[in-house]
Amino acid sequence: MAEKINVGLFIDAFFPMIDGVVMVVDNYAKRLSSFCNVTVFTLKPRGYKKYKREYPYKVVQCKKLIVPFLDYDLALPKSDRQFMKELNAANLDIVHIHSPFTLGKLGVEYARKHGIPVIATLHSQFKMDMMRETKSKRLTNALLKKIVKVFNDCDEMYAVNDSLAKVFVEYGADHLPKVQQNGTDMQPVQNEAEAIETVNNRFGLTKDEEVFLFVGRINKLKNIYFLLDSLKMIKTENFKMIFVGDGQDFNDFKSKVAATPISDKIIMTGKITDRELLKALYLRAKLFLFPSMYDSSSLVQIEAASQRTPTVFLKGSVTSGMVTDNVNGFLSDPTPEAFARKIDEILSDKELYNRVCDGAFRDIYVSWDSCIGEIYSKYLGHIEEYRLKKQ
Repeated sequence: MAEKINVGLFIDAFFPMIDGVVMVVDNYAKRLSSFCNVTVFTLKPRGYKKYKREYPYKVVQCKKLIVPFLDYDLALPKSDRQFMKELNAANLDIVHIHSPFTLGKLGVEYARKHGIPVIATLHSQFKMDMMRETKSKRLTNALLKKIVKVFNDCDEMYAVNDSLAKVFVEYGADHLPKVQQNGTDMQPVQNEAEAIETVNNRFGLTKDEEVFLFVGRINKLKNIYFLLDSLKMIKTENFKMIFVGDGQDFNDFKSKVAATPISDKIIMTGKITDRELLKALYLRAKLFLFPSMYDSSSLVQIEAASQRTPTVFLKGSVTSGMVTDNVNGFLSDPTPEAFARKIDEILSDKELYNRVCDGAFRDIYVSWDSCIGEIYSKYLGHIEEYRLKKQ
């Protein structure tokens, strides 16, 4: 196909919100823009009149309804005349939805109206989010049914790993989704000594302190309270735990940290958007601690692996699906006591640790450039399939 194809990426949250799905779409759009015409269809951010950001691709934003007490808002595209005008004029060749809510549904509607393929990437275990907000199994199941219908209406579903694909079959997907792995834009730090010194100076760390790291939304679904309980039980005393991120439970978690006997060992940085500083933090960390049972295939574990920093997961978590214990990561039984013991075991076996560091870099670290080449080929395949159907 000689001409550039027109690609529409649909997502129900975007910058300044930073989560895994936003980062995925941003990386898709940036890299696809070198050989496609890419438009991201999303909603206006909170405080959008003050928030200014330049994008290397086209972004079309619709009106939204702010949802109190939640990190995410409700997109209102059909009540935004200018947004709908730009969508209808987009002349898309393929739609790729990254959320199943208002904008995701709109993407499916556009594709069906214009006779073009629509695919979906499954990023999240929605059931956990819904149970937290509704506190009702009945309402959660009803909402989940609506979400799965949006995905089933697509021509193809792609999950970020095998474990999540199986979860969506349990949710009601009409076939097993294919797998398309995520990547990272991070490359290994070139000047390691300088990066480590930068982190030590920035956060008041001594050279001999062990550093543990968490990066992500400060949300109890991420099992951050579990992690805090585990840290109280580890044997080593010469450590610092750094939590990077913001979220709806930030203030409550900060209060819990202040009340814990190890509060002097905990650093909460808030949101960090400086990718070079984040890269240096991953490098400085001895271990990336990620006890989430909520995440599907978090970008942060790939980012950590880019700096040869292995992750400690919980056994049975979906996000640990690509990990083999003591080979390219570490798995712990799902109790704070077991998690603490695992950390102590890792610290006491230098040879094992170094071997797993190499395994994480070898097996978990994947660049976005290689992933996007695969995605582009899939786009062309779906478009060609539709072209043949019309003949």
